[in-house]
Amino acid sequence: MPVSFTPKVVTANALLDGDAVWLTEADTWSRDIREAELLTDEAHADLRLLEAQSRVDEIAGAYLADAKATSDGPAPVHFRETSRTRGPSNYVHGKQAELS
Repeated sequence: MPVSFTPKVVTANALLDGDAVWLTEADTWSRDIREAELLTDEAHADLRLLEAQSRVDEIAGAYLADAKATSDGPAPVHFRETSRTRGPSNYVHGKQAELS
């Protein structure tokens, strides 16, 4: 029995500062998952991942992460991805400072 494909986003870490980034439909990197391209087709998701992995001068560690559609754009479905949207967890700065 085939497993159905679940929506994904392409995510990675920005090469220069290590921030979590997501690939947008415009082929740019965003630090906001809500701006990411939500991929609902497995073949297209695989292609977008390959394209992202070739951008070694911009990012490191690209992979597909499960996501869901919301009225604000894609949102994470796994706690690891939720944590990545908030930035480093060992001290408050950047995205975490904005949340407090």
